[in-house]
Amino acid sequence: MIILGLDPSLSCTGWGVIRSDGARLVHVANGQVPSDSAAPMAERLAALQCAIAAVIAEHRPDRAACEEVFVNKNPQSTLKLAQARGAVLAACGAAGLTVREHAARRVKQSVVGTGGADKAQVQAMLGVLLPGAAIAGADAADALAVAIADAHAR
Repeated sequence: MIILGLDPSLSCTGWGVIRSDGARLVHVANGQVPSDSAAPMAERLAALQCAIAAVIAEHRPDRAACEEVFVNKNPQSTLKLAQARGAVLAACGAAGLTVREHAARRVKQSVVGTGGADKAQVQAMLGVLLPGAAIAGADAADALAVAIADAHAR
């Protein structure tokens, strides 16, 4: 089973692809899709959707996984997250992928063992779970964690 994990954000969306064979996890690829904050919103969202569509075409995942949406204290931040998430989910839908959603606490618990883990703990455990994987950055690490949580949730 090949799983695409996604960490949507308007500023920089992370993606990670793993192969799950029972309890065995293998890193396939990961990356980040930055967005030009000076570009018009429609252009930013279209570029994000195209970039994720290209990842899907290259790696041909069996399904995708994404963190459940959460509400920020700042409504504008929540709206921007929702728009980026919509572009990412549209790319998955256009490719016919099922997208499973996971709560942030569940992702952390799956990777680290506790739902209150911080980003540094998650990144450290990724080194253990996916040895030798060169991770493109914090957003890619979060996406890989989502993919791992999805693999564990089966």
